[in-house]
Amino acid sequence: MELKGKKINFLGDSITEGHGTSDWGTKPYHQVLKARAGLAEARNYGKGGTKIARLPVITDNPFDQDFNLRALDMDTDADAIVVFGGTNDFGHGTIPMGEMSDRDPHTFYGGLHTLCQYLIKTYIDKPIVFMTPLHRLNEIMDYNNRVAENNPCARPLVDFVQAIREVCEFYSIPVLDLYREGGMYGQLWTWCERHMPDGLHPSDSGHEMIANKLQKFLENL
Repeated sequence: MELKGKKINFLGDSITEGHGTSDWGTKPYHQVLKARAGLAEARNYGKGGTKIARLPVITDNPFDQDFNLRALDMDTDADAIVVFGGTNDFGHGTIPMGEMSDRDPHTFYGGLHTLCQYLIKTYIDKPIVFMTPLHRLNEIMDYNNRVAENNPCARPLVDFVQAIREVCEFYSIPVLDLYREGGMYGQLWTWCERHMPDGLHPSDSGHEMIANKLQKFLENL
C-alpha cells in the first residue's frame, strides 16, 4: 500500500489518544507515521478507557462509548482503517469473552464481529487492519487476582489477542500482532522504565516503535 497522501482513520483507546506521550498532537504512533510516510491525514479516534465490547449500560460518558459506537462517528472518506484495542476489555476485568459464534456486541467476540462487519460494509474495498494489545506489566498478576476472586470474566490477555486474530482471520482482515511480534517487553520493568513508564501506555519512544512496525505492515499490504 502506498501511504503518501492517504487519509487513515485510527480507532483506539488511550494509547491511540496519546496518553503516555509528551505531545498528543505530534507524538502518538499515528502522527509519527503521518510525518514519516507523508500521510495527508492521520485521524485520531482514540478515547481513553474504551473497549471493543459494549457495556451493559451506556451513558453519555465518553468512557462508556465502545468502539462500535464511536466507529459510527468516523469520517467515511478514509483510504484505510487501523483498529487498536482490547487492552481495556482485559484490564477492566468486567467483559465476558463469549464465543466465536457470538454476534452480540456485549461480549468481546460479538463486539469484534459487529465492528468488523460495520467497517467492511462502510469502507468497501479499503484496507482494514487490526493491531493486537501490547503486553502489560502486571497482566499475569491481574489475571491471577481475578481467578482468586472467582471473577467469571477472568481470562488472560493472550485470550483477547487470540480472539482478535480468530475473528479477523474469519473476515480476512490483516492483523499486526504486537503482543507476539511487537518487540515491546511490557512484562519487564527494566524495559518499561525506558519505553512504557506506567506499565501500560508507551512513551514517545514506545510510540515510535509502534509506528515503525505499522508503517512496514501497511506498506506490505
